[in-house]
Amino acid sequence: MYFADRIDAGRQLAARLHHLKGQDLVVVGLPRGGVPVAAQVAEALGAPLDVCLVRKLGVPFQPELAMGAIGEEGVRVINEEVLRGTGVTDRALAAVEEHERGVLQQRARRYRGERQPARYEGRTVLVVDDGLATGSTALAACRIARARGASRIVLAVPVAPHDWSARLGGAADEGVCLHTPRLFYAIGQFYTDFGQTSDEEVIACLEHNRAVHARSDAPQAAAGSASPEDAPPPYDGEVRIPAAGAALDGRLTVPRGAPGVVLFAHGSGSSRKSPRNRFVATGLNRAGLGTLLFDLLTEAEAVNRDNVFDTALLARRLIQATEWLREQPGTEGMAFGYFGASTGAAAALWAAAEPAADVAAVVSRGGRPDLAGARLPEVKAPTLLVVGGRDHVVLDLNRQAAARLSCEHRLAVVPGATHLFEEPGTLESVTELATEWFTGHLASAVPSAGARR
Repeated sequence: MYFADRIDAGRQLAARLHHLKGQDLVVVGLPRGGVPVAAQVAEALGAPLDVCLVRKLGVPFQPELAMGAIGEEGVRVINEEVLRGTGVTDRALAAVEEHERGVLQQRARRYRGERQPARYEGRTVLVVDDGLATGSTALAACRIARARGASRIVLAVPVAPHDWSARLGGAADEGVCLHTPRLFYAIGQFYTDFGQTSDEEVIACLEHNRAVHARSDAPQAAAGSASPEDAPPPYDGEVRIPAAGAALDGRLTVPRGAPGVVLFAHGSGSSRKSPRNRFVATGLNRAGLGTLLFDLLTEAEAVNRDNVFDTALLARRLIQATEWLREQPGTEGMAFGYFGASTGAAAALWAAAEPAADVAAVVSRGGRPDLAGARLPEVKAPTLLVVGGRDHVVLDLNRQAAARLSCEHRLAVVPGATHLFEEPGTLESVTELATEWFTGHLASAVPSAGARR
């Protein structure tokens, strides 16, 4: 295995692309799996992120094998060798193409809404995917970029067959690939986790990038490059949070006029770059609330799986981050809330039970509040438990946990949602519920004198 997951692949790929930093650049991810990889690259290069809408034309009886690809701008790529080898008829090809054209249009509406594609004309377009197999979709994407006036096209992928450049026939001006093994059967064989990327993850990556660039482009957001100690809101930038024996990486976003900040506690194995939590955070930012997405463990600590499930340790880190945030001039005197996902919900509630935390509200998404155990009756902050209607085991555990809460609380069930809220519209429902809960409770909260210090 070369990569833990697509985020790891994106980070590794970004390290090879620093020569592009500072250029008039747009990073383009191929949905869906290429977008999380591209998001890491765009963040490292400080570039805008867009999607290039292409669809593989899979062989009817072997859909993972591409016989071609279609894309925006009427681009169509056909792999004659695969067609001959599989015996697919013109009629069967046309049927597949018609279906994929419909999916292409649906994806365009879902990912962009009323927005236009990013400007390619005269710019360097960096096309990124999570890997290259037959090369049909990558070739289509390069042709789309050329049709839209790109001055230079760079194709970058984490892994591809050893003869990958020959398959593209010069469609890109530059190619970057980290690994080119001779024994290549499928892209997924080189990833530990190659689970399917959801539409919600794609949208979360795009929305986060748009929000960052919208703030950095605005004159009043110039303070985003400063440290939080020096910068009054609005602020949007990377931070390092001192904790006992560690320094924790995070991203703090504080819109102008924000009444408070929501700190995110991620689930086991997740990080501040979790697409789902970033999706929710972007929604909170739009509503005028601040957010702090940070890693509760260092990379070295996370290697020890005992730390990942040490609720007491994670809760201490959350409290330390809260105390650090209270001391920053830009957030001094604000109200604070906790958003916990999966096992992170237990850490959020554990921390909220501590008087030192003094938080105004807690929201749990698909959480395991039951893991907070005896701490639950001590929680004073109004608590919202959000669970998927099809996440039956966790829903039952949340009902049991809710029965132990003595504070104001509510159990909200999102119909049709499973544990990760991957179904269309379900993560949006979580965001709406969390926004309403935090907006109401943070805006009306007055931090205690001890919290203001």
